[in-house]
Amino acid sequence: MQVLFKNSFGAQVPLPEVVHEVVRYLKNDMNSTYKIIIGTDSLYLPSKNADFVTVVVVYRVGNGGRYFWRGFEKGKFYTLRDRIIQEVLFSIDTAKEVLEELKKNSDLPHWDFEIHADIGEVGPTKALIQEVVGMIRANNFEVKTKPHSYAASKVADRHVR
Repeated sequence: MQVLFKNSFGAQVPLPEVVHEVVRYLKNDMNSTYKIIIGTDSLYLPSKNADFVTVVVVYRVGNGGRYFWRGFEKGKFYTLRDRIIQEVLFSIDTAKEVLEELKKNSDLPHWDFEIHADIGEVGPTKALIQEVVGMIRANNFEVKTKPHSYAASKVADRHVR
């Protein structure tokens, strides 16, 4: 099954096309520095299922950016830990696919790659920080948590139901 993301116009595009748009954005200003960021947020639904949203953000440091998102409902989650771990797994899987596509391109300006986790030192997710950060780092990705994890806590959060 092909994974489809939505662009800023609401059109659905497959992940390779998302990466193609990211590459085009990078090449549009070769003198800038960029961050490519993956983040996922979720929300419990009354059915005990969870609504997940994963985003791919390309940020031109100091000068705005673009993002693509996909939303989907997934199974029943009875604990916050299980839902947060699933968010992280969706982000890691998406990050691997994005990186695989990005590696097919050469002559790109400098870019950093991050995964943003919707967890922080304050609140109910603080007990999960070591576990989540360890999972992401074990997959060789840079990780940001709240208050620096805006891709998950702000961008993806805008699209959960």
